[in-house]
Amino acid sequence: MDFNKKTWQWIVLIFLALIWGSSFILMKKSLLTFSFMQVGSMRIFFAFLFFIPFIIKKFKNLNRKNIISILIVGFIGNAIPAVLFAKAQTDVDSSLAGMLNATVPIFVWIIGISFYKAKTKFINMVGLFIGLIGAAGLIIKDYTNVFENFNLYALYILVATLFYGINTNEVKYKLHHLDAMSVTALAFLFIGPTAGFYLLFEDFSTAIANPKFYESLLYVVILAFFSSFIAVVIFNKLIKFTSAIFAASVTYIIPIFAIIFGLIDGETITVFQIIFMIIIFAGVFLIKNKKLIKND
Repeated sequence: MDFNKKTWQWIVLIFLALIWGSSFILMKKSLLTFSFMQVGSMRIFFAFLFFIPFIIKKFKNLNRKNIISILIVGFIGNAIPAVLFAKAQTDVDSSLAGMLNATVPIFVWIIGISFYKAKTKFINMVGLFIGLIGAAGLIIKDYTNVFENFNLYALYILVATLFYGINTNEVKYKLHHLDAMSVTALAFLFIGPTAGFYLLFEDFSTAIANPKFYESLLYVVILAFFSSFIAVVIFNKLIKFTSAIFAASVTYIIPIFAIIFGLIDGETITVFQIIFMIIIFAGVFLIKNKKLIKND
């Protein structure tokens, strides 16, 4: 697999979209037995267990200069979003969660120009405005009474995507000297034990009594292994070989898989949701188009 070749970059991008597109339905199934805090914490802790051999190997790369960035990647880029998405999906369908995840490139751009000195043009501002209109449209429950029917749980997802935007820029601009495995493994060095410590004080009696306990536990393990272990490493590597914006454009494809899995599970997708998702895509296109922005 040659990350320097454009073909492989796109293959990896689609593979990432498949993994992350399925993560929403996995969270939904996990929440049938566990609380959102349990799902988010177990996801991080199990992923940490997978990372232990790599943490031992890469620990030498941790130093005073990069520890703050590593902590940002760990907590802002992984731990908190894991809990926020789980919380949101207690009231948001997995397909809608996948659609809202498409706002990540918007926040990558906002954070990039605000804190990382990325260049911008007027057309990118237009794209931001369009993208935010699309996001606002997706969090409306009833279009006949717009101002009183916002889905507040969807806002958890938007906060999570904002954090993903911070994470993407931090990896690209502050941790470019580290390999992808070092960045990810060292980040889980801090958030894994934190999640494990939290789980020690959780009451699992209700979950264990549930007939679907082992099924839901399996979903969490799959979620941790693929979405928080395999995919995160590949994503960080893709950022290093391409750009923050290109890597974040995986969110163009994630909703497609999220919708497919949602439909299979019996969820309903409305025409308005599709329209607003397309509006988000239009905004993201104006933000990330290389012909319109010099530095991404």
